[in-house]
Amino acid sequence: MKPNETPMFDPSLLKEVDWSQNTATFSPAISPMNPGEGLVLRPLCTGDLNKGFFKLLGQLTEIGIVSPEQFMNSFEHKKKTGDYYVIVVEDVTLGQIVATATLIIEHKFIHSCAKRGRIEEFVISDEGRGKQLGELLLSTLTLLSKKLNCYKITLECLPQNVGFYKKFGYTVSEEKYLCLRNQK
Repeated sequence: MKPNETPMFDPSLLKEVDWSQNTATFSPAISPMNPGEGLVLRPLCTGDLNKGFFKLLGQLTEIGIVSPEQFMNSFEHKKKTGDYYVIVVEDVTLGQIVATATLIIEHKFIHSCAKRGRIEEFVISDEGRGKQLGELLLSTLTLLSKKLNCYKITLECLPQNVGFYKKFGYTVSEEKYLCLRNQK
């Protein structure tokens, strides 16, 4: 990799995911190593700042103004902790990131100091829709959480998206999600 393309985590982790445990069906068949023609699934790299990463996240929520220095500081922090697994799908013909999702590992005291996985910042661009990329990202991160020995994996979604996640074995929890947003 080029110096400006430092990955957030070791790309070999994605090769080590046990795809035989995947429960999703893909037609045509795709996988982390073969996500489709002209597509590459890989860790987020520093060079993705210039490949539309923030534009893609902007389809999910407000991004605000992020300088290249802020991006690099946040990237290095996440890389250093070893608890952030941001994956992207790049359309190499466009040179653009068309899908992304993040697995964050929480280290607990409960369950014998077990680990919990959380999926965040899950978004597919308009250009990436209809290519099974949502299914691919969710399957990949679910299997990665198993490889990393997470006792459970959770995510938050809008009620209209629950059906999508149920196809992968996710269930609606009895717990209630509360939120307090700090004012700026």
